[in-house]
Amino acid sequence: MSRDFSKDALNAINKKAGKNITEGAIKKLASTVKPGTTQNEAQLRQLIKQVSAMAKVPVSEATVQEIINAVKKGGAGSGSMESLMKMLLKK
Repeated sequence: MSRDFSKDALNAINKKAGKNITEGAIKKLASTVKPGTTQNEAQLRQLIKQVSAMAKVPVSEATVQEIINAVKKGGAGSGSMESLMKMLLKK
């Protein structure tokens, strides 16, 4: 992801959620993600729950499943992840 998109996404998430998630907190969480995380549904589900808890924003089971389906369909490349972020921020 480009640096500008990362900052824009973080600002948008903080604004929409009314929270102040730091870049450091995201980097700490990201350091636990392994390449296979997006391929393993249980690990991906756990990651979504961790992000939800960090943001203190509940995520419905339907949204979790939608995220999982989008990741499986599009893979985890930076372009598809940017599209996924944009899609979810519109909700």
